Amino acid sequence: MYVIELALRMSPVPISVQRKEQADAESLYQQIRQALEQGQPRMLELTCEKMEDKKVTMLISEVLAVQLYEKTAGAGGSKRPGFSFDS
Repeated sequence: MYVIELALRMSPVPISVQRKEQADAESLYQQIRQALEQGQPRMLELTCEKMEDKKVTMLISEVLAVQLYEKTAGAGGSKRPGFSFDS
């Protein structure tokens, strides 16, 4: 499972969506990144793979950062989001 997490301006809680396949997660990450670079589209809608009727729409101008990371099973083996010196 892969998580695409977005940090929003003036919001302490990030928005995240999950994708089962790495290729799908990478594609969404690149789509969001391109929207940030170009400022287009103005609004971005993200959907849930598991529950197709679950959606969230945000202004792309309010997105400060986007990150992609793998969510692993088990409490001890999970990778921390962001960047760190620990592997």
